[in-house]
Amino acid sequence: MFGLSYLDISGSLGLCATGLLCFNFLLGILLSTGFKGQSFWKKLPEKIRKLPIERIHNWTAYLAMLFAFLHPCLLFMDKESGFEWKHFIEPLSAPKQPKMVLLGVISFFALIVVIISSQKIIKKRLGFRTWKNIHLISYVTALLFLVHGLLMDPLLKDRPTDFIDAEKFFSEICILLLFIAGYYRFRYFQKKQIKLSKTRPS
Repeated sequence: MFGLSYLDISGSLGLCATGLLCFNFLLGILLSTGFKGQSFWKKLPEKIRKLPIERIHNWTAYLAMLFAFLHPCLLFMDKESGFEWKHFIEPLSAPKQPKMVLLGVISFFALIVVIISSQKIIKKRLGFRTWKNIHLISYVTALLFLVHGLLMDPLLKDRPTDFIDAEKFFSEICILLLFIAGYYRFRYFQKKQIKLSKTRPS
């Protein structure tokens, strides 16, 4: 199709999943900080403030899961890659970079767990605290998928990672954004805990 191989399309889908997961993670951080009451949010244009952030957060997760699933499926169609369906279950037996394949498989199944547990009916049955603990998996999920994308050779030739390659640079930017967002989320948690401690009766 347009001169693209299954390997090329698989790589493109992987990049799409990477971008979507990063964006989804950032939206999740935003939703967890009571953003509508924050001063920075009130200063944004009205069109942005009216965006259905929670709905966008949900749909980017679904799309990321779809692209993450299609990403290896294209490899299975490429006979030269040597990848087969069994490597979904036995990633360490993969013909190329099995450890990186393992990271990708773990992140994919972790993403499924997070999405399933976030469905309204299941979330209600789990209770907020249990759901929250499960949802924390998303932090690790995003990081594992990004590391998988960063260190996996897109041509499957076991070449060393070219960290200044455009595709790899994209993954590096996403990883940096995750760490920055994670840091500010932790700072928000700390400030919230301090406020709570001051309001508790001694």
